[in-house]
Amino acid sequence: MSYAKGVLVTFILLLLIGWIPVVGPIIAGFIGGYIARKGAVGGALVGFVGGLLGGIIWTIILSLLGTASLGIIGTLIGLAVGGMITLMGVMKAITAAIGGLIGGLIAGKKE
Repeated sequence: MSYAKGVLVTFILLLLIGWIPVVGPIIAGFIGGYIARKGAVGGALVGFVGGLLGGIIWTIILSLLGTASLGIIGTLIGLAVGGMITLMGVMKAITAAIGGLIGGLIAGKKE
């Protein structure tokens, strides 16, 4: 269940603060990874996966929006715009995964 919470929190935070370059996705991934790691067994990989999955969902939504623009603005320009939007989503997913890894490391079990 903590995976789902981490993914959901990462996705929602990417919607809210993902527009801030580099720092926004890292913060979103950090908080999502921290929440995913809390109460879960498996180390920092849990936080990494929580941040990465939230970023991947965001990337898929962005790429679908880019693909939808193909018919509106023409094929060549639409492909360029869709490609750039998808690359922006991939970069957000990568930085969210890095933030999730850091959040998962910090949220380690206290013994």
